[in-house]
Amino acid sequence: MRVVFMGTPDFSVPVLEALHARHEVLAVYSQPPRPAGRGKKPRPSPVQARAEALGLTIRTPRSLKDPAEQAAFAALKADVAIVVAYGLILPQPVLDAPQKGCLNIHASLLPRWRGAAPIQRAIMAGDRETGVCIMQMEAGLDTGPVLLRAATPITEADTAGSLHDRLSGMGATLIVDALERLPGLSPEPQPEMGVTYAAKIDKAEAQVKWDQPAAVVARHIRGLSPAPGAWCETPAGRLKLLNARAVAGQGAPGTVLEGLTIACAGDAVEIIQAQREGKRPMSAGELLRGLDLPPGTRLAR
Repeated sequence: MRVVFMGTPDFSVPVLEALHARHEVLAVYSQPPRPAGRGKKPRPSPVQARAEALGLTIRTPRSLKDPAEQAAFAALKADVAIVVAYGLILPQPVLDAPQKGCLNIHASLLPRWRGAAPIQRAIMAGDRETGVCIMQMEAGLDTGPVLLRAATPITEADTAGSLHDRLSGMGATLIVDALERLPGLSPEPQPEMGVTYAAKIDKAEAQVKWDQPAAVVARHIRGLSPAPGAWCETPAGRLKLLNARAVAGQGAPGTVLEGLTIACAGDAVEIIQAQREGKRPMSAGELLRGLDLPPGTRLAR
């Protein structure tokens, strides 16, 4: 098929690669380069970087509301547009331009977790499973009918990072399947029951609240790992928490019981991996060789 691809972050790259291997990618749309690093020089998105390496045409408009941009998109005469975490709103003329419409790969089992942060919210909420959906796009936020879906369990070992990678690969496989079967697929309208919204992660919610149950705290840590990263204050400075599990334990919330096991409102959380400011991520054992947190230490919040 003649395909236009629209995506921006790392999550989208495996999908671009899968499409490039099997279809004619007419153009790749991605958000414009953003200032990054110490020098704040413009850095292309992961999708732009990969598209350039593949020799594909790349377009980075700041908006698709301009009639000239819409005309340029329509002039591609694409059979279909594939959208994966693009980050810009697609106006109706763009949605209508491809012959077979615009298909979105969404990282949840719709209608649960429509919106910006479905992977993180699924872990934080304690969902037992999640997945990917291939959805026909329409004007509403992730409201379109679903063509295909695939599920995967969420384990107690999953972080947002590990689940991100798994769902990205699933999305790449599923969209290839969908395009092969597209004429015979029947769009399934999303039910009105069970709709939830995955609000964008606010950095203000990243601080750990030890006065919550241990299972909630552990999911909070895993759901925000690796970015933005849940954190807590210690006598030695801020600690970014990257992996944790709920364990048996008792004490005042926020109290170090032993090692990096911290008491919560019920039971305790064992920190498996964390990162000090300016340092690399380390296991709990590595951290404790240079971090003095004796039993009885009280952590903020």
